[in-house]
Order: sequence, then C-alpha cells, then structure tokens
Amino acid sequence: MTTEEIKKSGSAVESARRVLRIEAAAITDLIARVDKHFERAVETLFACGGRIVITGMGKSGLIGRKIAATLASTGSPALFLHSAEALHGDMGMVGPGDVVVAISYSGETEEIVALLETLKRLGVKLISLTAAAQSTLGRASDIILDISVKEEACSLNLAPTASTTAALAMGDALAIALLERRQFGQEDFAALHPAGYLGKKLRRVDALMHSGDDVPVVHLTDPVPEIIYEMSRKGLGMAVVTDDAGRVLGIVTDGDLRRLMQQRKKESLDLTAAECMTRNPATLTRGELASSALRIMQERRITSIVVAGENGELEGVVHLHDLWTLQLF
Repeated sequence: MTTEEIKKSGSAVESARRVLRIEAAAITDLIARVDKHFERAVETLFACGGRIVITGMGKSGLIGRKIAATLASTGSPALFLHSAEALHGDMGMVGPGDVVVAISYSGETEEIVALLETLKRLGVKLISLTAAAQSTLGRASDIILDISVKEEACSLNLAPTASTTAALAMGDALAIALLERRQFGQEDFAALHPAGYLGKKLRRVDALMHSGDDVPVVHLTDPVPEIIYEMSRKGLGMAVVTDDAGRVLGIVTDGDLRRLMQQRKKESLDLTAAECMTRNPATLTRGELASSALRIMQERRITSIVVAGENGELEGVVHLHDLWTLQLF
C-alpha cells in the first residue's frame, strides 16, 4: 500500500480489527506445525543440565526476553543473551550443558550468525525459531521450529508484527509444555512468585493462620459461659471444639450462640459445647493456598475456617480478616 492508500484505508477501528485478524491467523497457522520437531525441542529443553539461553536481536530480542522470563517463572532455568553483547564478552554466559534458543525470522541475523561457530565449539544444542529452514541459522540448528507468517500486520508489510506474535506464541507453547513435562504445580509456582498479586494469591495457609495459644479452643463438656469467655478472649468470633487428643470435633461461632440464646434464652447458658457445636466443620490443610481458603469461605458464607492435620488434629484457624490483608477480593 502507498502512504496515500493507507490514509484512505478506513477508520482506526477497522485498522485495529485487520491487525488482530492477521495476528490471530498467524498463531492459528502454527498449530499444524506443532509436531515431532516441537516434541524434540521440549525433550531437549527438559533434559538440559544447564540453563536455557534465549538470544535474539531487535524485536526478536524483546520477544526473547519475555520467553526467557516465562521459562524461568515456570520452573525452567533460563536467561536472555543479547546477541550483539555476546560478541563482546557476554558469550561467557553460555557453558557446556546449556541449550540455546535463537530467534531470527530470516535466519540471517548478522549477530546470531556470528555466534554459530562459538556455539558449535561449546557443543551446546541449538534450537531455532525461524521462518527459513534453509538459512544459515536453520542449517546450523539441531531443531527448527517454523514461525513463518503469510503477512505482517503492518500496512506496509515491513514492521515485525505478526511474525513477532508468532514467535512469542511458540515460546509460550514451549514454556507451558515444559511446565507440564516437569509436573510443575501450584506450590512450585508459589515458591517462585513470593511477591506481588500472584505471590499473595499463592500464599499458603500456614503463613496466615492463627496457631497455638491464639486459637480459641473449648472441650465437649465446657458450658456456654466458658465458650463465650474463650471466644471473647481470642477475638476470632468462634471457638474450635476438640477432644482430649486435640482432634477437631466441631466449631461454635458467635452467630450460633446468638441464635441459641434467642431460641432457648436462659436455658442456653446451661448447655455444653457438645450440644451447640456444628459437627464436621470445613477444614483445610496447612499446605493449601490462601485462595482455596477464600473460595471455601465464600461458598459456605463463613468467616473462619479450621486448619487440621492428617489425623484431624487442630493446627490453626484462618479468619476472613487475614485474607483481606492480602487484597484478594
């Protein structure tokens, strides 16, 4: 398109929709190319005894940084190596046992081509994300992942747009396939994301719960006045009923006591915990996530949840206020 044709081509909305259609098609076209070569790439990265080194220049380099970050955050040790900086000393980041993933749409990026001899000398595996299997990079690679696109989303068909989208999507596909290959779970993810919203959402129950003397505890034969005293002293609006071995038998909430007193009035003060408790209350294990505690509280419309061990022994209590501090709402 000429500059004049671009000006006459339509509104910004029409332009945006055209860009999104082209980029969506670029990703869709990748699906048929996820084959034995992709599987080999995943197995090669999984078997990597060192680090996964992503390299690229320009826009491909920016995509490479994101792919490296995604790999690292999902359990695959990875770093980004700027191809030009590698030629001036940063090649020391690469060592035996590493796997290099090079991103170059043309496969002829000068700085990457200049690295190939050194990479071969180090004996590292080379995976390329390229549109040109017969390029210099393609011929030097152990595995090629085809990221070619029919057209760029740029009206001039010049600025890397659809091609960088395809490279990013292929990198994400590698990262998630590796995550699943490693059986990388929520607890692993939580360990690598201690801060920010994700860190809060993945905080474990044992980091939030009230425990020890902070937990209001009563026994089956304790009368209502003692239950009220224990609940008031600990300030959680509830008390856990346990047996002599510390196993959870039930729970009494301030709401339970209010309703009881409305129904039975003076007689209610003579009742015991066994007579007014809710049996088999909702419980969590200490290793579960804060988000799980919040979900259960919302589903059951409760403000506290008991944390119990494998044999039902009381370990702590999580209150809704503890979750408010994480700003999960």
